[in-house]
Amino acid sequence: MNKIVKECVDYIRSITDFTPRAALILGSGLGAFTQEIDHVVCTIPYKNIPGFPVSTVSGHNGRFIMGYIDDIPVVCMDGRVHYYEGYTPQEVVLPIRVMRALGAEFLFITNAAGGIHSDYVPGTLVLVRDHISLFVPNPLQGPNDQRIGTRFPDMTDVYDPHLRSLIQRAAEYEDIPLETGVYCQLSGPSYESPAEIQVLKVIGADMVGMSTVMEAIAAKHAGMKISCISLITNMAAGISATPLSHEEVKVAGLQAEPVFKRLLRAAIQTVKEYKW
Repeated sequence: MNKIVKECVDYIRSITDFTPRAALILGSGLGAFTQEIDHVVCTIPYKNIPGFPVSTVSGHNGRFIMGYIDDIPVVCMDGRVHYYEGYTPQEVVLPIRVMRALGAEFLFITNAAGGIHSDYVPGTLVLVRDHISLFVPNPLQGPNDQRIGTRFPDMTDVYDPHLRSLIQRAAEYEDIPLETGVYCQLSGPSYESPAEIQVLKVIGADMVGMSTVMEAIAAKHAGMKISCISLITNMAAGISATPLSHEEVKVAGLQAEPVFKRLLRAAIQTVKEYKW
């Protein structure tokens, strides 16, 4: 555990000895899921944690919430930090390393994404099966801590196939339509140009956003079992006939809230069935 991670963990441990089994990142417009935590043990604002990056984006509250969803101990990031906020890749993934050091084995990522695939309309839920990381820096650059993970981690199955299978089965049981697709992270904060979207389409991206991939790489490096659910909040530039806006993203999140809550709660329950 490096010095910064240790300082963060030591501060959190001075407040609580809560040990999560699952970690959850809530994306833009999806913070209402915190209401699904059945028993909140504690809430810790990021700004109180030494050396911890603070969310600056509207719709991201910037706090850890620790508690139980049914009987599963969960640490929830109510708001993430982004590369476009001016943080380094290592700062962006610091929360992942802290949650792993606290004990989390599973990582459930959510995000708001622009739809590139022709079948994706606003409100579509997509289980990420792979990602494209070519357009943002790799958060593992620099000295490697062998205590966290290997120097050259394999990225063949970042989004755990067994976990994806369990989530797809849970979605079917809940009668929730769930697509699968490839997510691409760009740096932001500007939205993509129509020409950039055409390039992404050619190389195999089904959706695009400004988060997730750096976090997933760091989590895979640290040995976590990862899944990601994207909410399509808008059609990407050149596909959409209207200009893109962050307000549109937040409104779409609110509209999808009931079904998204059901799916995410069902997804978290799959850790009980997971066979190592």
